Amino acid sequence: MSQQLLQLAEKACLKKEVPEFSVGNTVDVSVKIIEGSKERVQIFNGVVIARRGAGMNEMFIVRRIVNNEGVERTFVLHSPLVVDVKVRRRGKVRRAKLYYLRDRVGKSRRLREQRVSSTKTKRGAEKTVAAPEPPAEELATAGV
Repeated sequence: MSQQLLQLAEKACLKKEVPEFSVGNTVDVSVKIIEGSKERVQIFNGVVIARRGAGMNEMFIVRRIVNNEGVERTFVLHSPLVVDVKVRRRGKVRRAKLYYLRDRVGKSRRLREQRVSSTKTKRGAEKTVAAPEPPAEELATAGV
């Protein structure tokens, strides 16, 4: 019973539109920074090396290299300070946590890019897939 009450309380604070991204993606995270009475949005870009938690506790870690030094930031997905998450590249990975990237230097740090499935045929023409029409008997019974 108490677990259901917690979920109801959490539901009001969750974001309506959660960005779609996964581990291995290169993302731009827009973060709201408050300096005194002023507010601005700063972009932190890097590779998502981990996601964990669920509901209000869902977090992700983004890693990037600044001045030949690795910098990692942990963001709470449903935080009001995280304005937006945009995916720049989709990486092809086979692990849930990419902590091994911490030891990598140079080109070995790069991940392969996921191929986007296309609907082109061998000759390069666009292939459109139409929904099959129901038989005429079903149309007559439906009153169309």
